[in-house]
Amino acid sequence: MTKLSDTQALILSAAAQRPEHIALPLPESLRGGAAAKVVGAMLAKDFLQEVDADIRNGEPVWRETGDGHGVTLVATDAGLAAIGIETEDANPAPAGATDAPTDEPAPNTPTEPKAAPRTRTPREGTKQGKLIAMLRAEGGATIEEIVAETGWQAHYADARIMPM
Repeated sequence: MTKLSDTQALILSAAAQRPEHIALPLPESLRGGAAAKVVGAMLAKDFLQEVDADIRNGEPVWRETGDGHGVTLVATDAGLAAIGIETEDANPAPAGATDAPTDEPAPNTPTEPKAAPRTRTPREGTKQGKLIAMLRAEGGATIEEIVAETGWQAHYADARIMPM
């Protein structure tokens, strides 16, 4: 089990209780540089993830992206696991479940497929949106093409494609 500071455990516990596991607002005692340091460490350990904030639905903003949009913080499955919370995907089989196949349909089987998980689409007109479009195009894109299109340095473009 991962060793967490009291502050990290507090942030993840609060996020686990919020809709969509949003980690904001941070504790009142955590401000400025201290907040940035704690959040930076949690992002590096993959306990939190930055996602586009849905401002229309009132999601809190962690930081502004500079193009009029904001980013919020969401607890990841790894972050929830670090505080001992299993995610829905990690649930074990229900009690009484067997591995033996039967010809009978399973009781209480839903007839409609489950709704697809909500995914965030990249905003149009942003460099990230351009990058995703270039990579999705037939034949993909080279680092040189990405640098020419976005104005990024080659090492930065490479890091955006293959984050650590």
